[in-house]
Amino acid sequence: MCGLACGNVTSINVERAVAKMKKDPKIVVVDIRTPGEFVEGHIKGAININMNDKDFAKKLAKLDRKKTYLMHCRSGGRSSASVPVWHRLGFKNVLHLSAGTLGWVKAGQPLVVPKKK
Repeated sequence: MCGLACGNVTSINVERAVAKMKKDPKIVVVDIRTPGEFVEGHIKGAININMNDKDFAKKLAKLDRKKTYLMHCRSGGRSSASVPVWHRLGFKNVLHLSAGTLGWVKAGQPLVVPKKK
């Protein structure tokens, strides 16, 4: 594993993530949990690309590699495992929210929960 940084992927905590998102509203949040987990609550504005999907790398490859991304999963396991994929695809600036949505909520940050139909 790469530790805190692998290529252009840097692990950050919730407080730093919130500060960076306030400073740069163009940061794209990528939630790599399953669609079922995503609809139960996600960070505002997040896009969902399921790491367990066999086309995960293909879907990531469609993103602009020059943008800044904040990526996460539920608790850090899947997102840590995805770091080599981001690196291999040549992304320039990826922030890894290592605490995941569990850490996000624990730090008092809100999740968006879509209204049930």
